[in-house]
This record gives sequence, structure tokens and C-alpha cells, in this order.
Amino acid sequence: MLLLFDRNHFSLQPRWIQYLKSIVARADMMQVWDAGIRFTLSLLIATILLGLVGGVIKTFLDLRLLLFVSLEVSLRQIIVDALTLLAVVEVLKTTLTYCSDGRVRVTYIVDTVLVVMLTEIISRWFSEGEWQQFAMLGGILITLGLIRVIAVRHSPTSGPATQSTNQMVLSFS
Repeated sequence: MLLLFDRNHFSLQPRWIQYLKSIVARADMMQVWDAGIRFTLSLLIATILLGLVGGVIKTFLDLRLLLFVSLEVSLRQIIVDALTLLAVVEVLKTTLTYCSDGRVRVTYIVDTVLVVMLTEIISRWFSEGEWQQFAMLGGILITLGLIRVIAVRHSPTSGPATQSTNQMVLSFS
């Protein structure tokens, strides 16, 4: 191993340590931050995609419930699974938007929570929950709907949306 003499500390250091020190000394901390965030978000996106694939496989395997339990119970499970997967898709969309824009859009977060809340309402409906639960969840849904309308009307982006709502585009740039 090649060693260099460090005059400041009078000790021997491997060359790779000095190389790392020179990189850190020249690095802009914002660039380090951006690289760290991009790496972490890449791991998060991969995790979400693996979870999404696992959820689709589980939902597909839940189709066997149609053969062994009543139609109502099996379809309830499939509907709840599908709505949960839609919530995961919304989380993925929020993450991808942060990667491309560098900020989180309030409307995407509200959309995610709305999908999760609708899933909860449907699952409570199927389990025949009490009316107080429905009233509370309905109040939360109305509040979230109002927040979404306000967020769209007072959005910091000026001009029309750049992407159609019927078009699914994934960008990792």
C-alpha cells in the first residue's frame, strides 16, 4: 500500500484517505445534498415499485377467494386491495414529482390521502361500521376536497398543467 507523509500530523496516511479528503474539500455541500437525496429517493422508488408488484401479485392471488368463500367477501377483498394499490401509485407519483421538480406538490399529497381515505371508507362500509365513523371520515374527505380545490386555485405554478390527467408519464430525469 502506498503511504504518504502528512506534515500536519506527522503520521502516515494511505493515499485513498488523502484522495477522499481532497474530494470533500472541493465538494459543494448542495451537490452532496442533491446526490444524497437522489440516491435515497431512488431507493425509495425501487421499494415502492417492489411493493406495488407484490401487491398486484397478492391481489391476483386473492382471486382464488372467488372459489372458496362467498362472492361478496372475495370481491370486497379484491376492491380493498386494488384501492390500496392506487394509494401506493399516488405515493409513487408524489415521489417522482419531487425527483423531477425538486418540490412536493400539495395536490399530489392530498390526492394520496383522498385515495387512502376512500379505501378506508369502503372497507368500513363493507364491514358495516357505525355511522359515527362514516361521519368522521366524510368530514375529513370534505376538508381534504376543500384543501385540494384551494391548492389548485392558488398553485405557485402559473399556466395550465403540462400533462393530461389521462396520460401516465414516468420521468427519471
